[in-house]
Amino acid sequence: MASINRVILIGRLGKDPEIRSTPNGTTVAKFTLATDERFTDRAGEKQERTEWHNIVAWGKLAEICGQYLRKGKLIYIDGSIRYDSWDDKETGQKRYRTEIVANNMQMLDRKGDDNGASAGGSYAG
Repeated sequence: MASINRVILIGRLGKDPEIRSTPNGTTVAKFTLATDERFTDRAGEKQERTEWHNIVAWGKLAEICGQYLRKGKLIYIDGSIRYDSWDDKETGQKRYRTEIVANNMQMLDRKGDDNGASAGGSYAG
């Protein structure tokens, strides 16, 4: 039986992407993306909850993220979810991280909304 691991998010960057290169020269971009959920609680009060997602992009897509994405920019991400765990060397405790590995990214801000950067582009990794 086939399985699917797919995540689609639309949200705003929490900060500018952090760009680095692996020892073999592959570019990696990491950034956080905020998504908002609005709902009415049991008491009838309107509520809003913000979820923060850790996004990682590789290769050409990472380069594009580093070039065009800035804090506050509205983007679409299509990717897969990845869970990672490791033992903290200082405390010995097990640590966990959830990341979205971006396969595609589209900038959704209207032209001129973000310091003159081009908008509306769609990019695949």
